[in-house]
Amino acid sequence: MLHSYDDLKPVTADQYYEVSRFLNYEYRLLDEERFEDWLNLVHEDIHYWMPGIENRRRENLLDQGFYGTDHMAYFDDNLRDLTRRVARFLQPSAWAENPPTRNVHQITNVEVYHGETPDEYVVYSVFQSVRGRGLDEEYVLYGRREDLLVKSSAGFRIKKRLIVIPNASLKFKNINTFL
Repeated sequence: MLHSYDDLKPVTADQYYEVSRFLNYEYRLLDEERFEDWLNLVHEDIHYWMPGIENRRRENLLDQGFYGTDHMAYFDDNLRDLTRRVARFLQPSAWAENPPTRNVHQITNVEVYHGETPDEYVVYSVFQSVRGRGLDEEYVLYGRREDLLVKSSAGFRIKKRLIVIPNASLKFKNINTFL
């Protein structure tokens, strides 16, 4: 969790619309494989984290629930890592993306709150990512996101993204995607 829910103050309807529009734009860039444009939406201090989920009994949960910061993560990236992933996607030798994956991202259940500073927004959402490859491969991934967005004169930038999926294991051939 990035923030305690009890401490959050809802934004105005106009601010909610502005943030929602940004999130939809972000997913359109990813669906259109405009990865370099997407990188421009990322803050220089980004922490893009998708921890692995551990199956644990309720009485033996980690402090963070089903995942912990010192355990496996599918993604635990900073700007350098994300830039390298984008560069790899754009290479002709990216065999895992040839033929390319067709992505459709969907976002819903968006909640927007004021952050700790006037230019920060805490955003909770639910996503669905449908990935199609070849003639008959289709993979669907659902999850929740907790974002920290920072607004500047250049627009919103994603400073933190926590991605939590309900799956303890993934049955995909690869997870070459951004969520």
